[in-house]
Amino acid sequence: MGVGCRRNPLLLLAVLVLAARLGHFQRWEGFQEKSTSETNMNSTLQFFIEKYNNASNDTYLFQVDKLLQSQMQLTTGVEYMVTVKISRTKCKRNSTTKNSCPIQSKNKLKKSFICDFLMYTVPWMNYYQLWNNSCLEA
Repeated sequence: MGVGCRRNPLLLLAVLVLAARLGHFQRWEGFQEKSTSETNMNSTLQFFIEKYNNASNDTYLFQVDKLLQSQMQLTTGVEYMVTVKISRTKCKRNSTTKNSCPIQSKNKLKKSFICDFLMYTVPWMNYYQLWNNSCLEA
């Protein structure tokens, strides 16, 4: 009985080493630069700006003005680390034309922020979760 117990861990170790050498384990590389034109990024940015606007006390809505940096890493879903410039629009909170709001042009009302955020998403399940964000006036 003692010999059988010793063989199983050794057999398991041998299988794991062989599987690793054949490349059957996915490597998690950490955050990587991401192309800024992909569909998943658009829905991620939309989710972020909706969360930002819901939490804001501003009379006007903000929208993503420019995507500055985007990194992603694969985990059980996709994690995004993103830096964006957001700007105040001409649309007020209760506006029904949220999708076509021009950016504020009046000097007194112009306002922009640079925001960094970390988001987790499972795009194929339409699941988004904002883990962290911080914004500084631009």
